[in-house]
Amino acid sequence: MKKHYLLYTLGTALLVLATVSVVLAVQNNQMKNKVAEIEKAKEKQKQEQMMEAEIETMEEYIDHLPEDYDLAGYDAWQRATDAGEHMYEDSDGKFEKEWGTFLALEADRKNIDPFLVYELIRVETGDTFDPETVGPETQYGHAYGLAQFMKNTGPWIADMADMPYEDEMLFDPYYSIQLSVVYLEFLYGQYGDWNHVLTAYHRGIYGLEDYIEENGDAKSWYAVEIQENADRTAMTVSR
Repeated sequence: MKKHYLLYTLGTALLVLATVSVVLAVQNNQMKNKVAEIEKAKEKQKQEQMMEAEIETMEEYIDHLPEDYDLAGYDAWQRATDAGEHMYEDSDGKFEKEWGTFLALEADRKNIDPFLVYELIRVETGDTFDPETVGPETQYGHAYGLAQFMKNTGPWIADMADMPYEDEMLFDPYYSIQLSVVYLEFLYGQYGDWNHVLTAYHRGIYGLEDYIEENGDAKSWYAVEIQENADRTAMTVSR
């Protein structure tokens, strides 16, 4: 009888000990999760503070943005900084990180692939990414800046986007990027197809019509090259 009692007591003690161990393990796990959440919140707060500081620095250079400019949230900002970093490295430092970040933010606002705009700028500047680029003389004049706008095209696009305009602003990389995204959004709204959009950007709207009449489609070398390079770059970033 005594032996059975001792076994019962020992079994009860072991059960209690096991229960306590489980409770402690659960509490320990909960504590770890709580600490991890706190650390994650601290890290996010730190990153958001860095983001705000970078935005303030960027805004010092982009004085033509409206006062009520709607900046994207943290996730979009992180994607934009990652894209900007990649563009900087891909261009061997010729396309500045801040330009790439701004480009990605603007493209995100318009639901446009940022690497499509980046590759367009690469082609337009002959892979120099020089904001002072002046294109060759044509019957319509020269094209200027990263996105190569002419003085007869820039003003009406700026007016459409409710942006200020002066000829020298075409050499401002931020302005040129912003104007190019606005124009691409406009063209996509007109055609809904990137072959048409990019060929129209390159040849002009009337030039697009001539190209289609001559070739039967809008799949110009310019449109194909930019889209293929943008897809390749996006795949590299996503790995």
